[in-house]
Amino acid sequence: METRTKTMTIEDTVAMWTRDPDRARSVPTVTARVEDGQAAIQAGPFALRADLPAPLGGTNQAPSPTALLLSALAGCAVAFVYDTLGPQLGVRINGVEASARCAADARGLLGMDGAEPDLRDLAVDITVDSPDGEDAVAEVARVCRNAAPSTWRCGDRAT
Repeated sequence: METRTKTMTIEDTVAMWTRDPDRARSVPTVTARVEDGQAAIQAGPFALRADLPAPLGGTNQAPSPTALLLSALAGCAVAFVYDTLGPQLGVRINGVEASARCAADARGLLGMDGAEPDLRDLAVDITVDSPDGEDAVAEVARVCRNAAPSTWRCGDRAT
């Protein structure tokens, strides 16, 4: 979809949701079941797979749940900045890169003493490539920081 079309779509969406905020609310649901020893995941019309590495009892034939979570965060950041913020702010974006990471101790998943299963230090770093310069990218970063989850680090560097 070209930038002008995206901008018009976003403007129409803002107007519609201003008139009827309930239309913007949703309850996304993803389901999973065991299939061939892996988690078969259904997210609307999309199918995904998840598996654990062998040391945790899996076969390592699909991304781990942690990798899928980090993929979702990085993918959300890229799509949000490229598809929404760029057109909404009138900033031309050539590319967006996001890197998601966390600290984990797999011993916690096995209930081992002294280890927690929680993911810690979750962060998403985002870099924007725009021909519109530092000020435009800084504005994207400012809006991103205000609109996005607190784990995102929207950089303000243009490349």
